[in-house]
Amino acid sequence: MVVRTWNLFHGNSLPPQRRAFLREMVELITADGPGVVCLQEIPLWALPHLGSWSGMQSIAAIARESRIGSARLGGWITELHHGVLRSAVTGEADAILVAPQFEVSHEHSRVVSTDGIRRVVHGLRLDGGVFVANFHTTGDDQFRMVADVVESQAGQEVVVAGDANLRPGEGETYGLLRQRGFSVPLPGSIDQIVVRGLPSTPAVAWPEERRRAGGRLLSDHAPVELTVG
Repeated sequence: MVVRTWNLFHGNSLPPQRRAFLREMVELITADGPGVVCLQEIPLWALPHLGSWSGMQSIAAIARESRIGSARLGGWITELHHGVLRSAVTGEADAILVAPQFEVSHEHSRVVSTDGIRRVVHGLRLDGGVFVANFHTTGDDQFRMVADVVESQAGQEVVVAGDANLRPGEGETYGLLRQRGFSVPLPGSIDQIVVRGLPSTPAVAWPEERRRAGGRLLSDHAPVELTVG
């Protein structure tokens, strides 16, 4: 089973432009039928479209509500310039995309920070077994909360994926995850997938050419992936 994580940068290319490329991003990251894809920095207006764009089950957790009470209206306003407005008006979410053949259960989310940008970790079980957690954090304190939430919810078989905004060697949580039996993180990367209780390949980041579409470099993050099983 291929597992991927990608911070979508609110749908922006690098450098950001007036229009968004969210559909192109979601179609690209799911085109070859992965088992699980964890996404971060999704504008709320895009949530209703994730299932049709990907052909996968979409389970989302809202990090920030729309500032004007309507994600759809916020999306229309954002059309003025996605590169500038990003998710500031429409609100922001993270999502786990799951292949259709899996039964999803035990959905769980927890706020890990309300200081500055609100951050969440959310998770679910695949076929009642493997627990998958998706997160987006800033700082080691938030990352440690993610590790502790996962430990409280998961059994032995668990996949943790997301954007830590920390590289291995920064802070103490990477070491804690290793002590708890998780796989080696991707060196030099803030985007990570670590696995416990399951055989897996090492995590790798996509090269730039793989995330180009129409000559544009999509997102300021590279997708990271590994294969479980």
